[in-house]
Amino acid sequence: MLIKELSQIPGVSGDEAKVRSFIKEKLAAWGIEHYTDSMGNLYAYNEGRSKKEGRGLMLSAHMDEVGLMVSSIEKSGQLRFYKVGGVFENTLVSSAVKVGPRDVDGVIGYKAVHLQKKEEREKPHQVDKLYIDIGARNREDAEKVVSAGDYVSFATKARSSGDLIFGKALDNRAGCAALLELLGRKHPAPFCAVFTVQEEVGLRGAGVAAYRVNPRIALVIETTTAADLPDVDEHEQATIVGSGPALTLRDDSVITHRRVLERLLEVAEEEKIPCQFRRFTGSFTDAGVVSLSRSGVLTAVVSTPCRYIHSPVSFLNAADWSHLVELVSAFISSVDTKGLEP
Repeated sequence: MLIKELSQIPGVSGDEAKVRSFIKEKLAAWGIEHYTDSMGNLYAYNEGRSKKEGRGLMLSAHMDEVGLMVSSIEKSGQLRFYKVGGVFENTLVSSAVKVGPRDVDGVIGYKAVHLQKKEEREKPHQVDKLYIDIGARNREDAEKVVSAGDYVSFATKARSSGDLIFGKALDNRAGCAALLELLGRKHPAPFCAVFTVQEEVGLRGAGVAAYRVNPRIALVIETTTAADLPDVDEHEQATIVGSGPALTLRDDSVITHRRVLERLLEVAEEEKIPCQFRRFTGSFTDAGVVSLSRSGVLTAVVSTPCRYIHSPVSFLNAADWSHLVELVSAFISSVDTKGLEP
Protein backbone atom coordinates (compact mmCIF):
# COMPACT_ATOMS: atom_id res chain seq x y z
CA MET A 1 0.00 0.00 0.00
CA LEU A 2 1.34 3.44 -0.96
CA ILE A 3 0.89 4.95 2.51
CA LYS A 4 2.98 2.24 4.16
CA GLU A 5 5.70 2.42 1.51
CA LEU A 6 5.94 6.19 1.80
CA SER A 7 5.83 6.09 5.61
CA GLN A 8 9.04 4.07 5.86
CA ILE A 9 11.15 6.38 3.69
CA PRO A 10 13.29 8.86 5.68
CA GLY A 11 12.49 12.45 4.73
CA VAL A 12 13.06 14.96 7.52
CA SER A 13 12.53 18.61 6.51
CA GLY A 14 15.31 19.66 4.14
CA ASP A 15 16.18 16.04 3.33
CA GLU A 16 13.22 14.95 1.22
CA ALA A 17 15.28 13.49 -1.68
CA LYS A 18 14.43 9.83 -1.04
CA VAL A 19 10.71 10.56 -0.79
CA ARG A 20 10.87 12.65 -3.96
CA SER A 21 12.73 9.89 -5.82
CA PHE A 22 10.10 7.32 -4.85
CA ILE A 23 7.29 9.56 -6.10
CA LYS A 24 9.16 10.42 -9.30
CA GLU A 25 9.57 6.73 -10.09
CA LYS A 26 5.82 6.23 -9.77
CA LEU A 27 5.08 9.25 -11.97
CA ALA A 28 7.58 8.17 -14.63
CA ALA A 29 6.12 4.64 -14.72
CA TRP A 30 2.67 6.12 -15.25
CA GLY A 31 3.88 8.51 -17.96
CA ILE A 32 2.92 11.60 -15.95
CA GLU A 33 4.74 14.85 -16.73
CA HIS A 34 6.70 16.16 -13.74
CA TYR A 35 9.60 18.38 -12.75
CA THR A 36 11.43 19.65 -9.65
CA ASP A 37 12.26 23.25 -8.72
CA SER A 38 15.36 24.56 -6.95
CA MET A 39 13.70 24.23 -3.52
CA GLY A 40 12.98 20.55 -4.12
CA ASN A 41 9.21 20.82 -4.67
CA LEU A 42 7.94 18.20 -7.12
CA TYR A 43 5.24 19.20 -9.64
CA ALA A 44 3.04 16.78 -11.60
CA TYR A 45 0.25 17.46 -14.08
CA ASN A 46 -3.05 15.72 -14.73
CA GLU A 47 -4.19 17.07 -18.07
CA GLY A 48 -7.84 16.06 -17.67
CA ARG A 49 -10.27 14.83 -20.30
CA SER A 50 -12.17 18.08 -20.74
CA LYS A 51 -11.42 20.33 -23.70
CA LYS A 52 -12.02 23.36 -21.49
CA GLU A 53 -9.05 25.52 -20.62
CA GLY A 54 -7.46 24.85 -17.24
CA ARG A 55 -9.23 26.58 -14.37
CA GLY A 56 -6.08 27.00 -12.30
CA LEU A 57 -6.56 24.22 -9.74
CA MET A 58 -3.62 23.18 -7.53
CA LEU A 59 -3.50 20.28 -5.08
CA SER A 60 -0.61 20.01 -2.64
CA ALA A 61 0.78 17.77 0.09
CA HIS A 62 4.10 18.11 1.91
CA MET A 63 6.74 15.37 1.68
CA ASP A 64 8.74 16.21 4.81
CA GLU A 65 8.45 14.80 8.30
CA VAL A 66 9.58 15.99 11.72
CA GLY A 67 12.83 14.51 12.96
CA LEU A 68 16.27 15.32 14.31
CA MET A 69 19.73 16.48 13.18
CA VAL A 70 23.12 15.56 14.66
CA SER A 71 24.62 18.67 16.29
CA SER A 72 27.88 17.20 17.66
CA ILE A 73 29.64 13.98 18.58
CA GLU A 74 30.75 13.41 22.17
CA LYS A 75 34.17 11.97 23.07
CA SER A 76 32.29 8.85 24.17
CA GLY A 77 30.82 8.40 20.67
CA GLN A 78 27.25 9.42 21.54
CA LEU A 79 25.53 11.96 19.27
CA ARG A 80 23.91 15.16 20.48
CA PHE A 81 21.09 16.48 18.31
CA TYR A 82 18.67 19.28 17.43
CA LYS A 83 14.95 18.90 16.80
CA VAL A 84 13.78 19.54 13.24
CA GLY A 85 10.13 20.59 13.38
CA GLY A 86 7.67 20.04 16.20
CA VAL A 87 8.85 16.69 17.53
CA PHE A 88 6.96 15.55 20.65
CA GLU A 89 9.85 15.37 23.14
CA ASN A 90 8.15 13.04 25.63
CA THR A 91 8.24 10.21 23.08
CA LEU A 92 11.96 10.37 22.28
CA VAL A 93 13.67 8.28 24.97
CA SER A 94 14.34 4.68 23.79
CA SER A 95 13.11 5.45 20.25
CA ALA A 96 14.93 3.58 17.50
CA VAL A 97 16.34 5.87 14.79
CA LYS A 98 18.25 5.87 11.50
CA VAL A 99 21.16 8.32 11.23
CA GLY A 100 22.62 9.93 8.12
CA PRO A 101 22.84 8.81 4.50
CA ARG A 102 24.06 5.35 5.55
CA ASP A 103 20.93 4.77 7.69
CA VAL A 104 23.07 3.92 10.73
CA ASP A 105 20.99 2.27 13.45
CA GLY A 106 20.75 4.07 16.77
CA VAL A 107 18.62 4.51 19.87
CA ILE A 108 17.85 7.70 21.78
CA GLY A 109 19.22 7.36 25.28
CA TYR A 110 19.24 8.98 28.68
CA LYS A 111 20.75 8.16 32.06
CA ALA A 112 19.60 4.72 33.22
CA VAL A 113 16.40 4.93 35.27
CA HIS A 114 18.00 3.41 38.40
CA LEU A 115 20.64 6.18 38.31
CA GLN A 116 18.13 9.00 38.00
CA LYS A 117 17.20 11.17 40.93
CA LYS A 118 13.52 11.33 41.91
CA GLU A 119 13.01 14.74 40.30
CA GLU A 120 14.63 13.52 37.08
CA ARG A 121 12.17 10.63 36.81
CA GLU A 122 9.18 12.91 37.38
CA LYS A 123 9.97 15.51 34.67
CA PRO A 124 10.02 15.20 30.87
CA HIS A 125 13.56 14.81 29.58
CA GLN A 126 14.88 17.89 27.74
CA VAL A 127 16.48 17.40 24.34
CA ASP A 128 19.80 18.83 25.49
CA LYS A 129 20.03 16.00 28.06
CA LEU A 130 19.43 13.24 25.50
CA TYR A 131 21.79 11.60 23.04
CA ILE A 132 21.76 9.06 20.21
CA ASP A 133 23.72 5.88 20.85
CA ILE A 134 24.99 4.08 17.72
CA GLY A 135 27.24 1.73 19.68
CA ALA A 136 30.44 3.63 18.81
CA ARG A 137 33.41 3.14 21.15
CA ASN A 138 34.49 6.80 20.90
CA ARG A 139 34.25 9.93 18.75
CA GLU A 140 36.71 8.65 16.15
CA ASP A 141 34.72 5.44 15.79
CA ALA A 142 31.44 7.35 15.36
CA GLU A 143 32.96 9.74 12.80
CA LYS A 144 33.63 6.80 10.48
CA VAL A 145 29.88 6.51 9.78
CA VAL A 146 28.14 9.75 10.87
CA SER A 147 28.82 13.51 10.85
CA ALA A 148 27.48 16.67 12.42
CA GLY A 149 24.59 17.84 10.25
CA ASP A 150 23.36 14.34 9.44
CA TYR A 151 19.59 13.96 9.52
CA VAL A 152 17.93 11.50 11.89
CA SER A 153 14.56 9.84 11.28
CA PHE A 154 12.55 7.42 13.37
CA ALA A 155 13.09 3.75 12.47
CA THR A 156 9.46 2.65 12.50
CA LYS A 157 8.22 -0.18 10.32
CA ALA A 158 4.78 0.60 8.89
CA ARG A 159 2.08 -2.00 9.38
CA SER A 160 -1.67 -2.40 9.19
CA SER A 161 -4.25 -4.04 11.40
CA GLY A 162 -7.77 -4.20 10.08
CA ASP A 163 -8.69 -0.69 8.93
CA LEU A 164 -5.80 0.93 10.81
CA ILE A 165 -2.43 1.89 9.34
CA PHE A 166 0.47 2.42 11.76
CA GLY A 167 3.75 4.16 10.96
CA LYS A 168 5.97 7.20 11.24
CA ALA A 169 5.54 10.31 9.08
CA LEU A 170 1.89 9.67 8.28
CA ASP A 171 1.89 13.47 8.53
CA ASN A 172 2.05 13.87 5.65
CA ARG A 173 2.90 10.80 3.63
CA ALA A 174 -0.81 9.97 3.73
CA GLY A 175 -1.38 13.22 1.83
CA CYS A 176 1.35 12.32 -0.68
CA ALA A 177 -0.27 8.91 -1.21
CA ALA A 178 -3.60 10.66 -1.81
CA LEU A 179 -2.04 12.92 -4.46
CA LEU A 180 -0.53 9.90 -6.21
CA GLU A 181 -3.89 8.13 -6.15
CA LEU A 182 -5.57 11.19 -7.66
CA LEU A 183 -2.88 11.61 -10.32
CA GLY A 184 -3.40 8.00 -11.36
CA ARG A 185 -7.06 8.62 -12.14
CA LYS A 186 -8.65 10.25 -15.17
CA HIS A 187 -10.40 13.49 -14.27
CA PRO A 188 -12.36 15.88 -16.48
CA ALA A 189 -10.63 18.97 -15.09
CA PRO A 190 -6.86 19.50 -15.33
CA PHE A 191 -4.89 20.21 -12.19
CA CYS A 192 -1.34 20.59 -10.93
CA ALA A 193 -0.27 18.44 -7.99
CA VAL A 194 2.66 19.66 -5.91
CA PHE A 195 4.61 17.60 -3.40
CA THR A 196 6.12 20.34 -1.24
CA VAL A 197 9.19 20.51 1.00
CA GLN A 198 9.98 21.95 4.44
CA GLU A 199 6.42 22.41 5.66
CA GLU A 200 7.34 21.33 9.18
CA VAL A 201 9.91 24.13 9.57
CA GLY A 202 7.94 27.11 8.25
CA LEU A 203 5.84 26.28 5.14
CA ARG A 204 8.87 27.11 3.02
CA GLY A 205 8.31 25.04 -0.11
CA ALA A 206 4.62 25.80 -0.58
CA GLY A 207 5.14 29.54 -0.89
CA VAL A 208 7.56 29.03 -3.78
CA ALA A 209 5.27 26.44 -5.39
CA ALA A 210 2.13 28.57 -5.24
CA TYR A 211 3.96 31.52 -6.76
CA ARG A 212 5.20 29.33 -9.59
CA VAL A 213 1.87 27.60 -10.35
CA ASN A 214 -0.19 30.78 -9.77
CA PRO A 215 -3.45 28.86 -9.17
CA ARG A 216 -6.89 30.34 -8.75
CA ILE A 217 -8.08 27.52 -6.45
CA ALA A 218 -6.02 25.30 -4.14
CA LEU A 219 -6.70 22.31 -1.92
CA VAL A 220 -4.04 21.44 0.65
CA ILE A 221 -4.16 17.72 1.47
CA GLU A 222 -3.02 17.15 5.03
CA THR A 223 -2.94 14.80 8.00
CA THR A 224 -4.27 16.32 11.22
CA THR A 225 -4.32 15.47 14.88
CA ALA A 226 -7.07 13.30 16.34
CA ALA A 227 -7.50 13.60 20.10
CA ASP A 228 -10.53 11.34 20.57
CA LEU A 229 -9.12 9.96 23.81
CA PRO A 230 -10.60 9.22 27.27
CA ASP A 231 -8.96 12.15 29.05
CA VAL A 232 -9.90 14.78 26.43
CA ASP A 233 -13.22 16.62 26.56
CA GLU A 234 -15.37 16.09 23.47
CA HIS A 235 -15.14 19.71 22.29
CA GLU A 236 -11.32 19.50 22.45
CA GLN A 237 -10.91 16.26 20.53
CA ALA A 238 -10.03 18.06 17.27
CA THR A 239 -11.04 15.16 15.00
CA ILE A 240 -12.28 11.61 15.43
CA VAL A 241 -10.63 8.62 13.76
CA GLY A 242 -13.19 6.78 11.63
CA SER A 243 -15.54 9.74 11.07
CA GLY A 244 -14.23 10.71 7.66
CA PRO A 245 -11.86 13.41 6.36
CA ALA A 246 -11.69 16.68 8.28
CA LEU A 247 -12.41 20.12 6.82
CA THR A 248 -10.66 23.13 8.33
CA LEU A 249 -12.65 26.27 9.15
CA ARG A 250 -9.55 28.16 10.28
CA ASP A 251 -6.18 27.60 11.90
CA ASP A 252 -3.25 29.80 12.88
CA SER A 253 -2.26 30.30 9.25
CA VAL A 254 -5.46 30.49 7.20
CA ILE A 255 -9.19 31.16 7.20
CA THR A 256 -10.72 28.76 4.70
CA HIS A 257 -12.34 30.42 1.70
CA ARG A 258 -16.10 30.14 2.19
CA ARG A 259 -16.95 29.20 -1.39
CA VAL A 260 -14.43 26.35 -1.49
CA LEU A 261 -15.67 25.03 1.86
CA GLU A 262 -19.28 25.19 0.70
CA ARG A 263 -18.41 23.26 -2.46
CA LEU A 264 -16.62 20.56 -0.49
CA LEU A 265 -19.65 20.14 1.75
CA GLU A 266 -21.93 20.12 -1.28
CA VAL A 267 -20.06 17.34 -3.09
CA ALA A 268 -19.70 15.37 0.16
CA GLU A 269 -23.48 15.40 0.53
CA GLU A 270 -24.09 14.54 -3.11
CA GLU A 271 -21.64 11.64 -3.06
CA LYS A 272 -22.60 10.53 0.47
CA ILE A 273 -19.03 10.90 1.69
CA PRO A 274 -18.71 11.25 5.49
CA CYS A 275 -16.70 14.22 6.70
CA GLN A 276 -16.19 16.28 9.85
CA PHE A 277 -14.92 19.69 10.90
CA ARG A 278 -11.49 20.04 12.45
CA ARG A 279 -12.32 21.39 15.94
CA PHE A 280 -8.90 22.87 16.59
CA THR A 281 -7.61 26.25 15.45
CA GLY A 282 -3.94 25.84 16.38
CA SER A 283 -0.95 24.96 14.18
CA PHE A 284 -0.03 25.98 10.66
CA THR A 285 -0.44 24.37 7.24
CA ASP A 286 0.79 25.11 3.74
CA ALA A 287 -2.60 26.72 3.11
CA GLY A 288 -1.38 29.81 4.96
CA VAL A 289 1.25 30.73 2.37
CA VAL A 290 -0.68 29.33 -0.60
CA SER A 291 -3.72 31.51 0.10
CA LEU A 292 -1.54 34.65 0.19
CA SER A 293 0.37 33.94 -3.02
CA ARG A 294 0.39 36.73 -5.63
CA SER A 295 -3.08 38.28 -5.70
CA GLY A 296 -4.59 35.58 -3.47
CA VAL A 297 -5.82 32.01 -3.93
CA LEU A 298 -9.17 30.41 -3.00
CA THR A 299 -7.81 27.84 -0.54
CA ALA A 300 -9.08 25.05 1.71
CA VAL A 301 -7.56 22.20 3.73
CA VAL A 302 -8.78 18.58 3.69
CA SER A 303 -7.13 16.24 6.20
CA THR A 304 -7.02 12.62 7.31
CA PRO A 305 -7.44 12.36 11.12
CA CYS A 306 -4.42 10.72 12.75
CA ARG A 307 -3.56 9.91 16.37
CA TYR A 308 -0.11 10.66 17.83
CA ILE A 309 1.34 12.69 14.95
CA HIS A 310 4.87 14.14 15.33
CA SER A 311 5.94 11.06 17.29
CA PRO A 312 7.78 7.81 16.39
CA VAL A 313 4.52 6.06 15.52
CA SER A 314 1.01 7.24 14.72
CA PHE A 315 -2.04 5.65 13.14
CA LEU A 316 -4.98 6.50 10.90
CA ASN A 317 -8.06 4.80 9.53
CA ALA A 318 -7.74 3.64 5.91
CA ALA A 319 -11.43 4.39 5.29
CA ASP A 320 -10.92 8.04 6.32
CA TRP A 321 -8.08 8.29 3.81
CA SER A 322 -10.14 6.64 1.05
CA HIS A 323 -13.04 9.01 1.72
CA LEU A 324 -10.62 11.95 1.49
CA VAL A 325 -9.51 10.78 -1.95
CA GLU A 326 -13.12 10.42 -3.10
CA LEU A 327 -14.03 13.85 -1.74
CA VAL A 328 -11.17 15.58 -3.52
CA SER A 329 -11.88 13.66 -6.71
CA ALA A 330 -15.53 14.78 -6.63
CA PHE A 331 -14.41 18.35 -5.99
CA ILE A 332 -12.15 18.27 -9.07
CA SER A 333 -15.08 17.10 -11.21
CA SER A 334 -17.33 19.80 -9.79
CA VAL A 335 -14.86 22.51 -10.76
CA ASP A 336 -15.14 21.31 -14.35
CA THR A 337 -18.93 21.02 -14.45
CA LYS A 338 -19.96 23.95 -12.26
CA GLY A 339 -16.93 26.22 -12.06
CA LEU A 340 -16.21 28.02 -8.81
CA GLU A 341 -16.38 31.74 -8.40
CA PRO A 342 -15.51 33.76 -5.27
